[in-house]
Order: sequence, then structure tokens, then C-alpha cells
Amino acid sequence: MARGFESKAVESNRQDAEDERAARGKRRPDVREIETRQKREGLELSRRRILHEMENANERRRASLQAALAHLDGELAKIQ
Repeated sequence: MARGFESKAVESNRQDAEDERAARGKRRPDVREIETRQKREGLELSRRRILHEMENANERRRASLQAALAHLDGELAKIQ
């Protein structure tokens, strides 16, 4: 008899957890969302690196970095 009670308690806890997740509206992101987020994070990281390099770059290097920055901004615009 105690075993049945424990099973009901476990099932109740599981159902409560599922209800809580549903109430929060959270769902697991699909593969496409994960890939998009990773690509955006990579582009943003590259953009920050380029901005940092531009602080100490000479004229020729700065022009190259500005072109790279424009490219990254275009790619980020496509994603968002």
C-alpha cells in the first residue's frame, strides 16, 4: 500500500513540475534557433575584437578593419 502512495506522490511531483514549466512558457529551443544564436554570438564577438583592434591600428589597417566591420554588420542585420 505504501508503494502505491509513493508512486502517486512521484507522479504528482512530476505533473507539478510540468505544469510549472508550461506556466513559465519555456520550451526547448530547436536546432535552428541554437545555430542562429551561436552564429550571432560569434559575429558579435568578432565585431568587438575588430573594434578593439581599431583603437591602435594604423591608417591602412584601420581601412581593412572598417571593411570587415561593415561586413559583420551586414551579416548581423541578416540574422536579426
